[in-house]
Amino acid sequence: MSDWIVTFLSEAGYLGIFALMVLENVFPPIPSELIMTFAGFAASQGRLNLAAVICAGTFGSTLGTTFWYLAARCLGLQRVRELAGRYGRLLAVSAADIDHAVRWFGRHGRSAILLGRLVPTVRTLISVPAGLLSMPFALFLAYTMAGTLIWVTFLACAGYWLGENYSTVGRFIDPIASLIVAGAATIYALRLLRRHSRRDLAE
Repeated sequence: MSDWIVTFLSEAGYLGIFALMVLENVFPPIPSELIMTFAGFAASQGRLNLAAVICAGTFGSTLGTTFWYLAARCLGLQRVRELAGRYGRLLAVSAADIDHAVRWFGRHGRSAILLGRLVPTVRTLISVPAGLLSMPFALFLAYTMAGTLIWVTFLACAGYWLGENYSTVGRFIDPIASLIVAGAATIYALRLLRRHSRRDLAE
């Protein structure tokens, strides 16, 4: 995939950056770390303008995040609570868990959106609770763009400064993303086992 991304960006330029950053949020396996660091490297070679690279990446990523926000908003909190109540034992998520998450996001929603854009994996998922709680779209957009601008600028500048070694950025970020995914999977598995154990004891 990395070779294809590099080839596509080399040919498509700013439009390619924008398009891939949109897709990166809809299909997370597409790595923003590679997209933006290579674009930064291309800017260091004079093929692109660094400021334009950052703008294309920021607007593309911001647009991509709205997909999950709108999808969650269309689904609605009540529907999610009903699904949790119906399939809670299987999903290891109850309606009470949903209510707890809602209260937490209600207290920290703005900072969660802003800081969540700086954390691999979380960057995409944080749009879901914002949509479920019908966070005002303008507010969601403002905090999303602010956090995304920081993330995209960091990656683009890293690629610019590292030059041909731009790919090393991903080597540092990928383990962090893997740890987050592994941690989330472990927590989910433990919750699932705990629920099954309680059900067995009740029977």
